[in-house]
Amino acid sequence: MLHESVFRTTDLPVDVRFEAWTERMGRTHAPMRLTSDRVADYHAHQRVIELGDVVVWSATFDHLVFRRTPRLIRQSDPESYHLSLLIEGEGAADWGRHRAAYRIEDFHTNSSSRSYEIVTGPDPVTLVAVELPRALVAVPGHRADQVVGRRVSGREGTGALLAQFLRRLVSDTASYRPSDGPRLGTVATDLVSAVFGHAVDTDAALPPETRERTLALHAKAFIGRHLADPDLTPASVAAAHHVSRSYLYRLFQAEGLTVAAYIRERRLANARRDLTDPRLRGLPVHAIGARWGFPRAAEFTRAFRTAYGHPPSTLRAPSPPPDVG
Repeated sequence: MLHESVFRTTDLPVDVRFEAWTERMGRTHAPMRLTSDRVADYHAHQRVIELGDVVVWSATFDHLVFRRTPRLIRQSDPESYHLSLLIEGEGAADWGRHRAAYRIEDFHTNSSSRSYEIVTGPDPVTLVAVELPRALVAVPGHRADQVVGRRVSGREGTGALLAQFLRRLVSDTASYRPSDGPRLGTVATDLVSAVFGHAVDTDAALPPETRERTLALHAKAFIGRHLADPDLTPASVAAAHHVSRSYLYRLFQAEGLTVAAYIRERRLANARRDLTDPRLRGLPVHAIGARWGFPRAAEFTRAFRTAYGHPPSTLRAPSPPPDVG
């Protein structure tokens, strides 16, 4: 598993919960002055996942007012960017000259080097956030700072890719090893760079490797959404992203894959999962193949046997009767 830690105010005595939450927030992002109308019995939960120099965290907490003042910045500035995706609740931020209100599935962007005030609504807020050093973002600092305070959508474009990555990461870390942390941190950094670059229209200024990794992630997300379409091919993926097939092949080859093999592996993995799902026991094997882009039963059986060493029907073999002797 990845290196992570969990904090719950309910694990502490009531009279120290809010103070402990204030300290926790100061370590997660930067020292802040926090106030709330729930101080008497504050409820908050946070899970922090370490990805090398990048930190991803999810949290649910009661009403809160965050204030980062010029004095606090002078005292301590980790020089980091913060992006948080609002999952539940509501919030608004004020940087003095401009303000922003956030809807569910919006990203709030911030910098530890800027003073601000953030206010959440009366109901608990749930969010997932990423913290990373400003120096890692592959957009010139004076341009990247223009994104701070903007409301970035997590429903479309590069924002949706970042949102998908963060939500999937926090949903399950069991399949990762600690050594995966820095590599996942690089993915997070590339996606944040892409979000910032798109917001200031400087995508062309991004390093080629960042653009290529981001495009590969776009292509994989597109494939994931269209696996059930039997007409999904490397050519259709390339056309959807306005690149040549040879360029798309080059992106995947950097990861030791071909586009066709990636599509086939994803389809087979999903079909294998459905074949072992008790809720789908009544669905014929050929129908499961068809729902994942294999309209011909023979083709599905041949591909499945090649990948797993046995036909898909093996997973539907009846269980042996219990030994009653």
